[in-house]
Amino acid sequence: MTFRQFAYNNVLRNKRTYAAYFLSSSFSVMIFFVCALFLFHPDLQKEVMYRSAVLVLWAAEVIMYIFVFFFVIYSVGSFLRSRKREFGILLLHGMTEQQLRNLVFLENMLIGAGSLVSGIGGGLLLAKLFLMAGSNLLGVPQLAFHVSWPGLLLTLGAFSLLFLLISLCTTMLLGSHRLIELFQAEVKPARPPQASLALSLLAAGLLGASYLLAVTATASNVLIRMLPVTAMTIAGTYFFYTQLSVFLIQWVKRHLTYYWKKTNLVTVSSLAYRMKENARMFFLVTIISTITFCAVGAFASVNRLADQFEQDYPVEIAYVSKGDSEAADEYLEAIRAELASNGIAYRTLSLPILLAEVASSRPATTSERLPLISFADYKRLLAAAGIAVSENPPDEGEALLLLDSEREKPLLMQRKPVTYSFAGAPELLVHEIGVTQHVALPENLTLDAGDDRGGSFSGLVVNDALLERLMAALAEENGGMPVDRFTGFYVDPPELTRGLAAELTDNGRVTYESGRPYAMTVSGTLAEVQRTTYRALLFFALLVGTVFFIAAGSFLYFRLYSDLAYDRRQYGALAKLGLTEKELAKIVTRQVGLLFFVPIALAIVHSLIAFKAMQSLLNFSVAWQTVLILASFLLVQVVYFFFIRARYLRNVKKAIR
Repeated sequence: MTFRQFAYNNVLRNKRTYAAYFLSSSFSVMIFFVCALFLFHPDLQKEVMYRSAVLVLWAAEVIMYIFVFFFVIYSVGSFLRSRKREFGILLLHGMTEQQLRNLVFLENMLIGAGSLVSGIGGGLLLAKLFLMAGSNLLGVPQLAFHVSWPGLLLTLGAFSLLFLLISLCTTMLLGSHRLIELFQAEVKPARPPQASLALSLLAAGLLGASYLLAVTATASNVLIRMLPVTAMTIAGTYFFYTQLSVFLIQWVKRHLTYYWKKTNLVTVSSLAYRMKENARMFFLVTIISTITFCAVGAFASVNRLADQFEQDYPVEIAYVSKGDSEAADEYLEAIRAELASNGIAYRTLSLPILLAEVASSRPATTSERLPLISFADYKRLLAAAGIAVSENPPDEGEALLLLDSEREKPLLMQRKPVTYSFAGAPELLVHEIGVTQHVALPENLTLDAGDDRGGSFSGLVVNDALLERLMAALAEENGGMPVDRFTGFYVDPPELTRGLAAELTDNGRVTYESGRPYAMTVSGTLAEVQRTTYRALLFFALLVGTVFFIAAGSFLYFRLYSDLAYDRRQYGALAKLGLTEKELAKIVTRQVGLLFFVPIALAIVHSLIAFKAMQSLLNFSVAWQTVLILASFLLVQVVYFFFIRARYLRNVKKAIR
């Protein structure tokens, strides 16, 4: 038998231990390959949304690749630790340290090569199914089966490099080669687990404080609290497993009535050791699962924003000319000509947007100039879009914030009202009294007003008489104020504008701050881009989230089967003392159940708190999406638990028969 055959046989002999690692790696390769198929698909590249979708695709590829790298590193380290006794036997029989390193390198490369071949093979086999599902979810025409060489080469090159680097790094993970330590790795008695009261209280305090900060977050401070809450949750989770869980188990052991009841003695006594030994694994599974739940749930909820699109874009083609732009007439005529050539009927509306220089504000703001429109013009804009106005006009000296997007409403509703005076007429004070009920001008068509923390808006809607007085005062002072001109083209249905004015916009939008002499939005194109982008985010979040979730399940599998030899000896000894198969099944079910569901339960709690915080940023409920996502993942975990429990129990029972 050659050295390579020996390495190959080693992999086959440990196939049960390597199974989850191999399948997880293969699945990761397959999903990476499928993303590459979408990324380089020629039919998708022709779609309007491709430029935005390609960013999502590349982000998914990078995130997945980085995660798989650390997943494989952790997995290889776990396998090496579980095989110390085997390595000791090999060294005892004359194998050199260099040969041992070569053996581990060959084994890792064999598993990596197998994962690469099976992952790409599975991707090719299921490519058409993924392309059909992806086409339906993205809302694009059915993508034909097409395997691009760049996608195939990207997958082969990326994962060949990954497995090669990790195989080379395994030499640093082998650790001590002292025979006495290698042989005693599985049999030396573990010290009784101890927990610090101070660190246990710290764990409870960190988790409690992070939960409190998250559930009490408002739209104005949720982003500020995000980083500290995340850091506190991660630290609290780590100390929960390493300290608080052990402390709680020790507290349970002091209640002898429960502790000495039937099989509780065996279950609880070994639980403290398992929690302490597996703390790092529990921590990783909890954090990975939380990230998965939150990512998929967030993108599923973000898709609800597409339902508000018509409210955010009441005008199908909106054009704002900055000041006295000489090219305005030419561009507007080009838009009219394109509408006419496509046989699209439209209505137009044109009105001025006044730019007032802010002399002072209380409290101080960063806005140097503010767009102003009269309440009469605000009603004209909404009437042209077929929206009835039920609002009362602001009194003289009052102003409404001109809403530019429904998603900004939660922030603006909590904004502290500001009082303004304008250059040239400092005696005329204007005080914010609220927010308009409707979006009249789509976002990015006017000067930036507001900020990320307090919410952005398109300008102020002021009393008609106040605006006339302000204009008269400024005209007398310095000949007037700068004026932009809005021109709207109203089309029914909005979908007819998809792809129009492509030469004037970038994917249906030119922002006011872009440096061009105009700002512009085309709702048909923007709706297509937004819809497909949100769906792309959800689709690839599901793919990447599934990779994360399967990896988390693999961690549990690794840990469970690494303890199999010890558990067999333990239950074999207990069987000699009278332990029945029914009692064994009860003990194993409890221990495996805790192994599977404690991290998932804590991840669900973390996710629910995160969704509660996210809700403060949205003006619609995400409860249904939250329940559906968490219930789906929990159902998968339950199925996985019963499958693994049956296999594990069958292996353990061999020790008592």
